[in-house]
Amino acid sequence: MDVNDVKTREHELVPHRGFTLISGTHDPDEVDQIYNLKIRDSDVFVVTYPKSGTIWMQQILLLLQAKGDLAAISQLNSYSNADLVPWIELIGSRQAFITAPSPRLRVTHLQFHLMPAALSQKKGKVIYVARNPKDVLVSYFHFHKLANMLETPKDFDDFFEKFMRGDVFGCSWFEHIKTWYSHKDDMSMLFITYEEMIQDLQSAVERISVFLGEELSAEQLASVVKHSTFSNMKKIPQANYEQVSGELLSHQQGAFMRKGTIGDWKNHFTVAQNERFDELFHREMGDIPLHFIWDIRDIE
Repeated sequence: MDVNDVKTREHELVPHRGFTLISGTHDPDEVDQIYNLKIRDSDVFVVTYPKSGTIWMQQILLLLQAKGDLAAISQLNSYSNADLVPWIELIGSRQAFITAPSPRLRVTHLQFHLMPAALSQKKGKVIYVARNPKDVLVSYFHFHKLANMLETPKDFDDFFEKFMRGDVFGCSWFEHIKTWYSHKDDMSMLFITYEEMIQDLQSAVERISVFLGEELSAEQLASVVKHSTFSNMKKIPQANYEQVSGELLSHQQGAFMRKGTIGDWKNHFTVAQNERFDELFHREMGDIPLHFIWDIRDIE
């Protein structure tokens, strides 16, 4: 039997209130109950569209909390950082969130309307990480081959079309970022881009630290930055997800942390695909005052 046949049947995308969930990974009833969660001022939610820096932010949040002490995180005996900063929308995660001690650190790919209403009353804090969508598309394509909860793409061209239609988990990148961005002033939000973090990780970590009210010495901040670089995270088992169960990730299909750069889309997009994407981007984002870096050479 084709492995992908099993993957597709057991982990199909399920439309739910204008979003798509993954059967076997999310439960629609549990997701609906997230909206009414009571939020503490110390709660922190990292919001991303898939493949936009979620894992990176897990590492930074944990290191800030540990004052840059990597050993302190390792002593918590987790298989991955996702055990310590989990996705709130996964099956069983809502109840764990309710009973967890403060500060409760969580990540999510959910759309704005599915998240706790209290966020719009400026309860808790939200960090939204955005990444240029061309690189998101390429990273997501490779992740689909690795992740057992997602369909394996036929080829890049097929996945390109699905992403353009929003026919993937997370739906439309454009709707996700526009909706969250339009509500940024309604909540306590830090909006930061993946490219800014690559360009100047030190400044990004300092911004995040100030936003969260974390008081670290210059030496402690330097340690956070050091252990949050892509090259160093690839060496840390909890950060690189190598210890995550083979039931979830087919490690033989590739590394979870692949390149972590800007502009890899140029190795995948055809000229025609790039033109189509640019047209869609300008049509969807013309009224949104956001600018992205599309090529690593633009910051070198």
